[in-house]
Amino acid sequence: MRVIVGITGASGAIYGIRLLQEMKKYEVETHLVISKWAEKTISIETSYTVEQVAALGSVYYSENNLGAAISSGSFPSQGMVIVPCSMKTIAAVSHGYSDNLINRAADVTIKERRKLILVPRETPLSPIHLKNMLDIANLGAVVMPPMPAFYTMPQNLDDIINQTVGRILDQLDISNSLVNRWSN
Repeated sequence: MRVIVGITGASGAIYGIRLLQEMKKYEVETHLVISKWAEKTISIETSYTVEQVAALGSVYYSENNLGAAISSGSFPSQGMVIVPCSMKTIAAVSHGYSDNLINRAADVTIKERRKLILVPRETPLSPIHLKNMLDIANLGAVVMPPMPAFYTMPQNLDDIINQTVGRILDQLDISNSLVNRWSN
């Protein structure tokens, strides 16, 4: 399995990091792009260096490399996850504005009708944010804000992060044990 992963500058870089760690466990080939603002967010919010995060990807690309393999529809993948996904990125993708490799790879994912999962991390949401998210959902993308599930009785932050990452893996049909499944 091959998945493109974009990490943008929205708060919540740990979601992208944990997703990469889990995909590595499941031997998923990941093609990673970290935006310049994500680099800053990683250094502010986590104890990881950008180099450590980049090393989690099977292949790492600069966000300015619009000639990268993932910028072409001829590059096969099972889909793309942008986690966390900034409102700037949602706006760009929903309007086909491919000014960097994350936006271009998302554009290609949409045109090739592959799975695109966006994990926006912003609150409150303005009418502009909501419209852009609706537009991107109408194009077939999955808009998946990281909403904690409290029926799972999370004990710590890791439990909350893992629940969201497990649900992202579910969207990619990657069986995992991170999600506490609803049972009644």
